[in-house]
Amino acid sequence: MSCTCQDPTTADDDGCDGTEVFALRVLGEDMRPEFEPGDIVIIEPGGAAADGRFVLARHGDGWVLRQLVRHEQAWWLRTLNPGPTEGPEQALPDLQAVRGVVIQKAVPGRRRASKFYI
Repeated sequence: MSCTCQDPTTADDDGCDGTEVFALRVLGEDMRPEFEPGDIVIIEPGGAAADGRFVLARHGDGWVLRQLVRHEQAWWLRTLNPGPTEGPEQALPDLQAVRGVVIQKAVPGRRRASKFYI
């Protein structure tokens, strides 16, 4: 069964069970050079969140693609290409904000440019 949700980050009564792999398009330049605007990322909701993995996480009022990093006992979301008004890392209270991990990146029109993160 494929996921038909309007918003794949939520599970509701329209056919998604919240555990299915889904794809999102990268917007913005926050994660350059690893992820370029327009890249497609495949998210595994049940994937193991670990230090150094790229994740989809709830942050503030929205969802962000970031690198998960651990410093001592705390988790942080790292931006690879921070803007002039933000720092490279944002504190994460716990891993409950992590919705899934990136398992693959695809570049539209460039099949050989795909990359796996497993």
